Amino acid sequence: MKKLRIMILCGQSARHLYVANALIESADVCAIIHESGTQFSFNRLRKYLSPRFVFSKIWRWIRDRRRYTNNNETQFFFPLTSPHLLRPELVRFVSHINHPQVVTWANELNPDMVCVFGTSLIRGPLLEAGQLGMVNLHGGLSPEYRGADCTFWALFNEEPEKIGCTLHFINAGIDTGAIVAHVCPEIRASDDELTLFWRAVKESAAVYADFLKKSAEGARFGLPQTEKGRLYQVKDRQLRHERSLSARLSAGMLHGRELPARVHWFIPETSGTL
Repeated sequence: MKKLRIMILCGQSARHLYVANALIESADVCAIIHESGTQFSFNRLRKYLSPRFVFSKIWRWIRDRRRYTNNNETQFFFPLTSPHLLRPELVRFVSHINHPQVVTWANELNPDMVCVFGTSLIRGPLLEAGQLGMVNLHGGLSPEYRGADCTFWALFNEEPEKIGCTLHFINAGIDTGAIVAHVCPEIRASDDELTLFWRAVKESAAVYADFLKKSAEGARFGLPQTEKGRLYQVKDRQLRHERSLSARLSAGMLHGRELPARVHWFIPETSGTL
């Protein structure tokens, strides 16, 4: 069976590697790009030294250390082995995802599609890569939940039915490109933010892989976003929000609000049905 030739741009956490492996099994991968995050500039240094930025980073570091103790994410995605890529020989590193070298590789390898999950915001000429475009897995349901910490905010707003991931084409905006699919995880009374987010990502990996297979067969997906929704930023999430949600979850906020897993595909009318 014909497979799409793809380039993967992804992070290095267990969830990113899990999704990348699902794509590796469903497509012909020509390269996997990781960013090291070591780009330096005086403007960036000035930003890093500002008191507000330092406080924000310290709080996020403390919160993440508390959330990711005992390698829970690793155990969720790789319960029987350590996190790994199925094709490690394809990995290439850059200081940041918009480095000119990534554009050069994309031009040289000429993939059918560029598949993204867990990178910095993509800008500039890289947006033109991929003969069929560039697709991203976003950890929220666009357009209502765009940006960062979308599972948290859907819970905070007591909208568990709006927890999930969006598979979408990338444009110059933040999570605003044409939507391919919404993937909503099963909601259980005992869930918290992380279990819901990880479950959504794991279920999205299968949908992402299925999308590549169907695209290789000639199916076309994607409908424009007609609403603006809301963009959540890292700085929006503060200690008072954390405490409020924690108290409500402990009090049984999700009891009686259980939901099954759901997938909704966005298909142009001219493409027919799946």
